[in-house]
Amino acid sequence: MLRPNPTKVIVMGFAGLILFGTFLLMLPVSSASGTWTDFLTALFTATSAVCVTGLVVVDTGTYWSPFGQMVILALIQVGGLGWMSVATFLALVVRKRISLRERVLLQEALNRETLGGVVDLARRIILITAVIEGLGFLILAARFSLDFGWRKGLYYGLFHSVSAFNNAGFDVLGREFGPFTSLIHYVGDPVVSLTVATLLILGGIGFPVITDVLKAKKLPRLSLHSKLALLTTVFLIVAGTVLILAIEWDNPRTLKPLSLPAKVLAAYFQAVTPRTAGFNTLDIGGLEPATQYLHVILMFIGASPAGTGGGIKTVTFAVLVLAVASVVRGRPEVHCWGRQISWFRVFKALSIVAVSFALVNTVTFILLLTEGKGLLPVLYEVTSAFGTVGLSTGITPTLTPLARVLIIFTMFAGRVGPLSLAMAIWHRHVKANVHLPEEQVILG
Repeated sequence: MLRPNPTKVIVMGFAGLILFGTFLLMLPVSSASGTWTDFLTALFTATSAVCVTGLVVVDTGTYWSPFGQMVILALIQVGGLGWMSVATFLALVVRKRISLRERVLLQEALNRETLGGVVDLARRIILITAVIEGLGFLILAARFSLDFGWRKGLYYGLFHSVSAFNNAGFDVLGREFGPFTSLIHYVGDPVVSLTVATLLILGGIGFPVITDVLKAKKLPRLSLHSKLALLTTVFLIVAGTVLILAIEWDNPRTLKPLSLPAKVLAAYFQAVTPRTAGFNTLDIGGLEPATQYLHVILMFIGASPAGTGGGIKTVTFAVLVLAVASVVRGRPEVHCWGRQISWFRVFKALSIVAVSFALVNTVTFILLLTEGKGLLPVLYEVTSAFGTVGLSTGITPTLTPLARVLIIFTMFAGRVGPLSLAMAIWHRHVKANVHLPEEQVILG
């Protein structure tokens, strides 16, 4: 009997985790009211948690009980790290031997080219996560304790540290400041804003980059992948911060009432968070349309490969930019920092963007037909779901059942990767390489 390919197993694993989380969230013990939660609300929340998105149709802090919130947090952690990484770590804890098949699955889950070192990488990923989330927990717990006492401070610190590092965007402060307020209360607080932003960046930069930086210690020694991921990340954050400052400076609903340091801090945070994070310190619905569209671009690009975020990924974007530059300059090859990037990588990057673009536009088109809302709010919502971001202009709770199902599918596709999902559904094994006669077509 034929076994499913690794990509299909990974996709099925995420789907199974979502369904299990949905069942737990439907139970009366998971809601603050002690009543059953309807299937679609539980499914939407579980999908958003496993896909580390943060889009919600009910406020996390007020609707869910402590048990329900812990279920969401566990789904975020497993979804952010990848279920195969967590399963491998648990197997190592009980000293179970990792089989070849399991190593192949882990290789696919971690997006590695070779089998060598995948188990060791999974071990390092768990260790890095524990250290970074632990430091974030200590800082946030100390800060929240000043506002809510040490018990709530510890709980809020833990929840938001895990949610931030995994780029999930879930918050439980609705009970304190009102539903769907996220971190708006801390717009000018450097401790909360900078700590959460740092966690978001570290989670989204990708574990291979973090391990490479720790190993190389110097920029020239980094791999080409790490250099592209770091450079693209810095460029997007800096450019985003400057543009948001310029656009929102006199907006009375966002930056205008704030002091100069608070304006810079808020603009910086709003440039970081569209990179698949989901937290916000400004009212997204109050942003200028130009800023919202800038967010759409940042959300579509997303985080870096093998990180906890979504989107087409920074390195994919960088490879396409380099390929375009090579074509414009008349070069037959794509070069960067003394290295050559194969055309196969360029084709794969182009395929990722094409499938992602088609998915976002198709879902946006359908929602424009069914929801009766403007283009920008709908495009923002769909791109946020695809990029596993979780930001919203405020229309999520008002979506129709059909729209919620489509957003659920978009979140799932964004987490497992649109190209991986397409391959899991339509991929067929090729028995032999057949080279057909070449013929020229007219382009441009």
